[in-house]
Amino acid sequence: MNLSKIYQSLSNQPRYRLDQIDRAIFQDFVDNWDDVTTLPKDLRQKLNQETSLEIDAQLFELSDETAKALITLEDGCQIETVLMSHEDARRTICVSSQVGCPLDCKFCATGHMGFTRNLTTSEIVEQVLFFARYLKDKNEKITNIVYMGMGEPFLNYDNVIESIKILNDPKKFGLGARHFSISTAGIVEGINKLVDLNIQVNLAISLHTSNNDLRSELMPINNQYPLEKVLTAVDNYIIKTSRQVMFEYLLIKGVNDSTEDAMELAKLMDKKLYIVNLIPCNPVGEFKAPSKKAIENFKNVLAYYHIPFTQRHAFGQEIEAACGQLAIKKKL
Repeated sequence: MNLSKIYQSLSNQPRYRLDQIDRAIFQDFVDNWDDVTTLPKDLRQKLNQETSLEIDAQLFELSDETAKALITLEDGCQIETVLMSHEDARRTICVSSQVGCPLDCKFCATGHMGFTRNLTTSEIVEQVLFFARYLKDKNEKITNIVYMGMGEPFLNYDNVIESIKILNDPKKFGLGARHFSISTAGIVEGINKLVDLNIQVNLAISLHTSNNDLRSELMPINNQYPLEKVLTAVDNYIIKTSRQVMFEYLLIKGVNDSTEDAMELAKLMDKKLYIVNLIPCNPVGEFKAPSKKAIENFKNVLAYYHIPFTQRHAFGQEIEAACGQLAIKKKL
């Protein structure tokens, strides 16, 4: 499926035809032009010949709460995207923004792949449409979209933002801006540009430690964007938007899970509109999650210092769809 090709094929069509196409793709979630009966037969034949609605994907559905799709793109590259089903009826799609990732974070399987290329706007959107079609058959809908899959979203800023505009457009997918979240490892230019965009999407920072030396070991990007620069950009974002920022903290056994680590984090996070999201590490290489006792101790320290925090449920470990695990292991 290629949205650009679809709209190119419709360049001579009147506006109302484009509205019909948008409704078919983004609201009815059709996967075959023959099913778009609002269009004349000759136009459906033309679209079938020139542009397919098919998304080449393999679905892994091994849990009630998590499903993962392996999508093969037009050039043969492959990406993964994940559906997370919550008890409160939320349905969150975790989308990828790049094929692989150039940042080489040590705890992330995607980083071990290396980097191939950025995804196009259409390739980002089709991840959402794949699971929108899947959920339609269950009489369910996507409620949230998080840019936390493969890749660094702010290194593909223009296509990520354009995909949000399409998915936010009430004439297209129509998901409210506050239901989007972008996670960055700390690309300061992206944070600054998001301030000026004036769209109420959520911002998340992959933090994982309060210590520059350790963060540089875990996340080499910290050498270019150390904590001081990242937090200055975040503080400016908060001043200008009055929006809360989430700091993701991957708890790794023996690396960043001690009482001292928790106290250091509490000191760093003691600011208005900061909130910490604790994420027990899923196994990647030598990295493993701390014990339940260590996690509770860490949380108790944050609570003692009145630091707002949440703990993310460990989705999808059994199908390697959990945080930090997305990576293409083989070609199908």
